Amino acid sequence: MARRINLLTALDVRRINKPGRHSDGNCLYLYVGEGGGRSWLLIYKWKARRVELGLGPVHAVTLAQAREKAREAATLRAQGIDPKTHWRAQGVQKKTFGEVAIELIEDRKPGWKNAKHSAQWSSTLKTYAKPIWSKSVDDVTVDDVLGILRPIWTAKAETAKRVRGRIEAVLAAAKVRGLRSGENPASWRDNLKLLLPSRPASTHRHHMSMHYDRIRGFMRDLIRQEGNGARALEFLIHTATRTNEVLNMQWSSLDLDEKVWTIAAHGMKAGREHRVPLSSAAMELLKSMPRCASYVFPAADPAKPLSNMTMAAVLKRMGLQNEATVHGFRSSFRDWVWEKTEFSRELAEEALAHSVSKVERAYRRGDALERRREVMETWSRYIAGLGPLGHG
Repeated sequence: MARRINLLTALDVRRINKPGRHSDGNCLYLYVGEGGGRSWLLIYKWKARRVELGLGPVHAVTLAQAREKAREAATLRAQGIDPKTHWRAQGVQKKTFGEVAIELIEDRKPGWKNAKHSAQWSSTLKTYAKPIWSKSVDDVTVDDVLGILRPIWTAKAETAKRVRGRIEAVLAAAKVRGLRSGENPASWRDNLKLLLPSRPASTHRHHMSMHYDRIRGFMRDLIRQEGNGARALEFLIHTATRTNEVLNMQWSSLDLDEKVWTIAAHGMKAGREHRVPLSSAAMELLKSMPRCASYVFPAADPAKPLSNMTMAAVLKRMGLQNEATVHGFRSSFRDWVWEKTEFSRELAEEALAHSVSKVERAYRRGDALERRREVMETWSRYIAGLGPLGHG
């Protein structure tokens, strides 16, 4: 019985979003990546060996064109010719490392939380992988990767780690698409680990944090500072939240009647929605802000939020850049909870929106909003130099 072909329709190609390979027949597959990117893949056996050959992204190669290439490949195989070898000899299937890198970034972009990730990937690879950017992705070797990593391996350890991982991802994507074969020259285990010098074990550096006893005096000075950056930092300390969460806060995310700020899942590090109970001091600060833009703390251009360096600039202006960091105020809050209050560790972790174990979350269905409200009100009163709740 003849094999079925032309199983997909043009509508299927547009609508299928389940990651994986989707057969059209005649060894042709629509490949959908984890990030939603679509490309054509030809999979066939040649001399008992499985061959995967990329035919290009859907936005550049139509369904009809992909089918024509599949038919051409079938004809070549019937003539005893390997399509992959034949087309590469003609220069048809060559793609540069840079082209594959750009396509991979586009494929992954829908799954990233913000545009910063794609910008970082692009910048890192264009800067450090420049020697192989225009080289055929199938010709990249271990020596090429070593030439990139050796100059930065110890001098820029964290950067080198990211560069290696991203090069490995690009070359892995190329192999999946049939654009290269063999082992990944950027892989670590049983490969680069044997060739690069070991680095001294790094000690984890915590963000500098101000001791909670000093924050009351600091807050008095901060209140006297002018500008949206100072107000954003003040609000961040009252809520024990993160820089990007505060800077990207919009009035639409606030329920001032219920005194709750809801941060959407895509704006959270843990990737889940987080509700922040607003203390009296946080509410007073919000009421003092003009509602002239969608952002609560807008930049000079009201259509944009403040730069993520603005609050650090406030600390520098106050001469504290060597004594504290913006993120460190979360540690100050955590230390205060553990050392000066009877509130539980779990309540502090929930207030900080830290991830907890699956077992712990299974037994704690809610987000303890009202219990956390008491924590945040007590914290706000403490840093303002006021007594506990119920006292002046």
